[in-house]
Amino acid sequence: MKISKVACFALFSLLTLQGYTQDLTAKLVDSKTGQGIPYATIRFDTNSGIITNEEGLFSLRWSAIPENQDSLYISCMGYEKLAISIQRISDSIIKISPKAIDLDEVFLFDREMEVEDIIEQVIERLPYNYNKQPVKQRMFFRQSSLNNLNKFEIDFKKSTIAELNEKFLDSVTGLIPRSSAYYTESLCDFYRTPEEHKLYIEKAAELYDKNNEGSMDALSEKMERIFRENVKPNSYLKIKSGIFGTKMELDSVFDAEDEEAKESEPVVEKEEKHYFLSNRKSAIHNIYASLFFNDESKLNFLEKPNRYNFSLKGYTSIDDAGVYIISFAPKRSEDFQGTIYVNIDDYAVVRLEYENVKSLRRIRLLGLSYEEQLYRGTTLFARGSNGKYELRFLEKIIGNQMGVRRPLKVIEKNKYVKGRRKQNELSMELDISNYNREKYELVVFQNNLISNEEFQGTVENESIKATYLSRYDPEFWKGYDIMEPNEAIRSFSASTEKNP
Repeated sequence: MKISKVACFALFSLLTLQGYTQDLTAKLVDSKTGQGIPYATIRFDTNSGIITNEEGLFSLRWSAIPENQDSLYISCMGYEKLAISIQRISDSIIKISPKAIDLDEVFLFDREMEVEDIIEQVIERLPYNYNKQPVKQRMFFRQSSLNNLNKFEIDFKKSTIAELNEKFLDSVTGLIPRSSAYYTESLCDFYRTPEEHKLYIEKAAELYDKNNEGSMDALSEKMERIFRENVKPNSYLKIKSGIFGTKMELDSVFDAEDEEAKESEPVVEKEEKHYFLSNRKSAIHNIYASLFFNDESKLNFLEKPNRYNFSLKGYTSIDDAGVYIISFAPKRSEDFQGTIYVNIDDYAVVRLEYENVKSLRRIRLLGLSYEEQLYRGTTLFARGSNGKYELRFLEKIIGNQMGVRRPLKVIEKNKYVKGRRKQNELSMELDISNYNREKYELVVFQNNLISNEEFQGTVENESIKATYLSRYDPEFWKGYDIMEPNEAIRSFSASTEKNP
């Protein structure tokens, strides 16, 4: 039986459309080295697009592309701009060629400027270049919290409670996880004015190992049981570390725990949900507050330019606009080095790369230590419909080292017992060292200016609750615009073994 050409064409068209109904995950790579290209922009039009992650991965949702759009436009600083037909996107690898950047490339200027003059113009234009109107931003926000307990040693000295012995303390050190990871992902609308901000979360996920929580809960219950069985009525605990001490009434502690256990489940759940929204909103607000042009920023290279050396490295183009490439480094004792990319026409910083050159803060006092060791990031800005710039993408990594090396005594006392009133005592030496690393990734898909009335009429969904995932599930975000996770998140899986 022969099949007509019309039927063949219809069948081919149907198969093609079925292929386009599926989302595509692809990787953008350097055509010469094969390495993934991070933070490249893939645009459908002038107002919409996505960004590759640190490995060059991105997800493409066909339904988000306008019907009359036949091409995607890929751009990244240092690479040739690529227009690729949507019909040609069938491979999971897309290659882009490096662009030979000539530092002496000709740009048209009214007058040639020294780097000091450029920085002066950047500072002068700061109040005008960045948006201060009410705005609604569609964004995807990911926070990765990685914790490593480098040292946890307890040197047992003395205990008058039989169960609180050296063997028990050794078992405590075995229960505490040496490393843990906690990831949150949120697709949300962030409403912002210079004075206020609101958040509406459409969908969210939490990725972590609940077994770590279980071990700590079991330890807490065991400690409570031991104290209940061994301390006498009307006793209190005096906790001493060196010359410092504090008093804790046991009855009030136990009563509070009992009262908390009696609370109904719906009330607890409501508090947890409200906490998730407020926590995410606070984290996003802090990111905006720490941008280089705000008062709360640690990045002071423009606030105190006389303390930095600036060097004009050359010129390039970002989003078809010419930019200066300017590096900065501390003259003496300042904290940061990096590179800024300054628009030639309006002197806006459109890209910023920075890292600390020394610890930002170091505290050592009476056996306690804290050190801010890492503060590094990349920030991209895009011009909006009102000619002002808004945040387009941010990656920020913060690393802190904390330590405790002190003696610790827990003494039970009772005011109704004669003498020195000492009933029980636990004495030990603590040596603890912990490193915490926080990574923030924020992608803004859309910036829409709104009125003050629309902002005031926005209602937050305080009842939102993140979906718990014990392992990465690529289906969870299917059909949504996100930033692809890195390998650490894709390979994460909670342990299946039960803790003792």
